[in-house]
Amino acid sequence: MVLVNSLDEPIKNAFTVDLEDWYQGIEIGLEDWGGFEDRLRIGTERLLALFDEAGVRATFFVLGYAAERAPDLMREIRARGHEIGTHGYSHRFVYTLGAEGFRSDLQRSLAVLEDALGESCVRGHRAPFFSIIKGSEWAFDVLYELGLTYDSSVFPVQNYRYGIADAPRWPYEVRSGLVEFPPSTWRFAGRNIPVAGGAYFRIFPYNLTRSALRSINAAGRAVAFYIHPWELDPDHPRLDLPRRISLTHYWNLQRTEERLRRLLDDFRFAPMAEVLGLGDTL
Repeated sequence: MVLVNSLDEPIKNAFTVDLEDWYQGIEIGLEDWGGFEDRLRIGTERLLALFDEAGVRATFFVLGYAAERAPDLMREIRARGHEIGTHGYSHRFVYTLGAEGFRSDLQRSLAVLEDALGESCVRGHRAPFFSIIKGSEWAFDVLYELGLTYDSSVFPVQNYRYGIADAPRWPYEVRSGLVEFPPSTWRFAGRNIPVAGGAYFRIFPYNLTRSALRSINAAGRAVAFYIHPWELDPDHPRLDLPRRISLTHYWNLQRTEERLRRLLDDFRFAPMAEVLGLGDTL
């Protein structure tokens, strides 16, 4: 079932995937990544199967390090009709990289993706950990200079690692030629509640998530939803991590696939560039 707007047309929401392996988003440095089991393909293939089943195309924000090691998987994703964006190369916080470090990291990612795909097709970017925050707005200048046309990194919430709580909740132009499409939030009791994916999708009851997303669509707005492949791989290794990281990383992983199947049935999704009206993603 999909919702409709006032013109009786389904609301088209953006489904996005942060394509990284299970150990790459838990603040372990790149220099140590070689010691962990590679399971990227497991969750990614489960996601691709769900998309095929639902007839959905999505945007994959791909980590350059992952693309470098699995170029065949990147080509498969592209061949199955999905959009490819960049998630940087090393999964470091943008605000710790600094402008030149960010530029170098992003250039490396774009080069890896172009080599893997045999084409230059990347238009969108999402920062690791949504780490464009107040004080690091220089990142938008770098994105524009490197030819990106949209970003999805500014989460309008406050988190210990990310967020600009008073940022706009809907797509907006951060500068001429560059649009920001923030991960979706639900306004409740005067606060922005993150309901757009990741750990929030696993922590909140599905009915709450569905109600929140329906309310966004009912207001005529598109949702920006995100997930990681490892969230569909509940058997990936469990590490001894700080509690605030381990709690959100491992919570309710066994339910992700079932919930995603329901979500894909309840809402209409498309790649982010298409939802933004930037044209065909192929």
